[in-house]
Amino acid sequence: MADTKYIFVTGGVVSSLGKGIVAASLGKLLQARGFNVALQKFDPYINIDPGTLNPYEHGECYVTEDGHEADLDLGHYERFLNAPTSRANNITTGRIYQNVIRKERKGEYLGKTVQVVPHITDEIKRNVKLLGQKQQYDFVITEIGGTVGDIESLPFLESVRQLKWELGQNCLCVHLTYVPYIAAAGEVKTKPTQHSVKQLQEVGIQPDILVLRTEHKLQPEILKKVALFCNVSPDSVVQSVDVPTIYEVPLVLQSQHMDETVLRKVGLKLGPVPEMRQWHDFLEMKHSATETVTIALVGKYVELQDAYKSIDESLLQAAIYNRKKLNLISIHSEKVTDDNVTSLLGEVDGIVIAPGFGARGVEGKLVALKYARENNIPTLGICLGMQCMVIEYARNVLGYADANTTEIEPKTEHKVIDLMDEQKTVTDMGGSMRLGAYDCTLRKGSKLAAAYGREQIRERHRHRFEFNSRYREELEKAGMLCVGENPDTGLVEAVEVPGCRWYVGVQFHPEYNSTVVNPNPLFMAFMGEAIKTKNESK
Repeated sequence: MADTKYIFVTGGVVSSLGKGIVAASLGKLLQARGFNVALQKFDPYINIDPGTLNPYEHGECYVTEDGHEADLDLGHYERFLNAPTSRANNITTGRIYQNVIRKERKGEYLGKTVQVVPHITDEIKRNVKLLGQKQQYDFVITEIGGTVGDIESLPFLESVRQLKWELGQNCLCVHLTYVPYIAAAGEVKTKPTQHSVKQLQEVGIQPDILVLRTEHKLQPEILKKVALFCNVSPDSVVQSVDVPTIYEVPLVLQSQHMDETVLRKVGLKLGPVPEMRQWHDFLEMKHSATETVTIALVGKYVELQDAYKSIDESLLQAAIYNRKKLNLISIHSEKVTDDNVTSLLGEVDGIVIAPGFGARGVEGKLVALKYARENNIPTLGICLGMQCMVIEYARNVLGYADANTTEIEPKTEHKVIDLMDEQKTVTDMGGSMRLGAYDCTLRKGSKLAAAYGREQIRERHRHRFEFNSRYREELEKAGMLCVGENPDTGLVEAVEVPGCRWYVGVQFHPEYNSTVVNPNPLFMAFMGEAIKTKNESK
């Protein structure tokens, strides 16, 4: 296809309507038709990236293969399209202004007064087109964060307005709005959608397609009313009714021919309707599962819906492929004690110790790990979770009562987890950790090698502290084996205790590399062991 088509997904009325899911679903439908699709997220906050943001502020921080700390929507993009993203797929206001100011300092604007229009908007447009120019994608779908009317979003919306004029038929705007149901009146209300579209029109953008987010199915007369009052054709109003899982959304949109509407509007032939067999099979496995597997996720942000989003989805995918329903129990690590650990974990089939930063909740993770190890419960530790496995083992098996990570206790005698040498001079917090995909060599005959089915793997990292190799020999003699190693640096990437049924910790983040059609092997192996444990306990 000669010209890249650009689709913008904007939102109105309220945030958290699911623009990322709609963008990913549309991308999946176009990909299923044979098009090469890229998804991109523009975030209006001034942070350079979400790497320094607290999960309470912005949920999970996702990491791309090239080491960029990104918005969690990039995780949805990868899970839906089964294709990796990169730094170019997530742009923030901070990045835009940083680039413009850098150019101004170099004199690239030749003495001109630097302004929002055209300099900031030109930089936004340059980043929009970058994917299409470099990779020759057929479609670039760009999600604009926030909602219409936010002052932070105005430069992005102005850039969309300009691109709509510049690209003509090669540019579309999909606008997602909320249609609330008023229980007292017993009816849905379209006025918020009308006002949202009006705000969009006020900045010069006429949406081409409307997606109405609703809890109740909308009647045809409601859709016609919205089309009439919002200046869109009736076949361009799509409803997104709440469904049991986000993975049903592509099929919901396909049933309303949203992908066909897009193709018609950009002047492309429709072709046959794709079967999406793998997607249907995945959902069929989910719907037909009758037995449940119970997994406990122990972390300090479990009260937040999106803090461990990629882990949640990886566990769900693994359960579905093992033909089981997932019962995921979130346990706040701050609340785990010796007195209540049995009541909290005694009935679970498997335990995941979550990643994180800082001292809060670590002691609870250590209590949970000791219980899991001594009671032979399948356990997976991720990043800080693996580090806690090492600390717990050093304390309770090696007898080093003060064993710790220097992140928490810099002056401890037994620094089983320590700051990397190259990190000791780092003062900036943003983008300065060990980030992105690294190679890892697995020990032959280990549970980890069996899980992956090979001895050479590549997984993504996001951490600053590492396993202290000075304790490697002692730990191995005591029964904790170092089964994963970076081939270039010799850094330990994974540990396991062969004396336990399945007790594995990894420094990397396997959840970043698990998709709907390609679940991560480590989660699959963990889930398989949890199911075996459940079956044997009957």
